[in-house]
Amino acid sequence: MSRAIAVLRPEPGNRVTAAAIEAAGRTAIRLPLFAAGPIDWTAPDNSQFDALLLTSANAVRHGGAQLSALLGLPVHAVGKVTAEAARRFGFDVVHVGEGGAAELVAAAEAMGVTRALLLGGRERMLDAGGVVAQAITVYASEALAIVPDQAVRLRGAVALVQSARAGARLAELVAPDHRAITSIAAISARAAEAAGAGWRQVEIAPDTHPDTLIALALQLAD
Repeated sequence: MSRAIAVLRPEPGNRVTAAAIEAAGRTAIRLPLFAAGPIDWTAPDNSQFDALLLTSANAVRHGGAQLSALLGLPVHAVGKVTAEAARRFGFDVVHVGEGGAAELVAAAEAMGVTRALLLGGRERMLDAGGVVAQAITVYASEALAIVPDQAVRLRGAVALVQSARAGARLAELVAPDHRAITSIAAISARAAEAAGAGWRQVEIAPDTHPDTLIALALQLAD
C-alpha cells in the first residue's frame, strides 16, 4: 500500500502540487507550514541594471504594482513556475534555470549580465554581491500554527521538503522516535540537511523542477 505524501509548501503552490499527486492516484496531505505575503518595497530605477533575477514565483505574486517599473529588464528565473508567473505579468524571460539560485547567477553572468537586480523573499539563499548589484525583499513567509492533530498525520508519510526552513520546521513537528517511519523527498541537499537525522529515508531530487520532486516522492511512497 502506498504511503501518503505530505505537501508542506505555501499556497497556492501547495494545492497545485497536491493535485498532481492525487492525479497520480496517491493520497496527498495538504499541510502548508508557511504563508507568503507582500511587504512594502520601492522599485529602483531600472536603468541601473541589465537583468532581473527571480528565484521564486512569490516575488511576482506578491511584488505588486511596483513590478511594472521593471518590465524593461530581461528576466532570468529559477524554474518553470517562476518563469510562467513572470511571463504572465509581462516580463521577457530570457533564461529558465533548473538549478538553484547560485546556478542562476552563474548562468546569467555567462550570458553577459554584469549588474542584476534580485527580487526575493525575506529568507533567501542569495543576496547582493558579484553580478547581483542589488537585492530587494518583496515578500515574506510567516510560519503557520500547526496543531498536534495535524502534525500526527506526518508520521509514516513521505514529506516533500522544498526549502531549508521547511526542513527545520518538519524536524520540530515530527518527534525523533517517529522519524524512523517517515521519509523525505528534498529539493536540495541544504533542505535535507536542515531536517536533521533519523529519518527512514532521505532522497534529494536531481533538479529543482516541481515534477522531478513529485516523481521522487511517488517512488518513495511505493
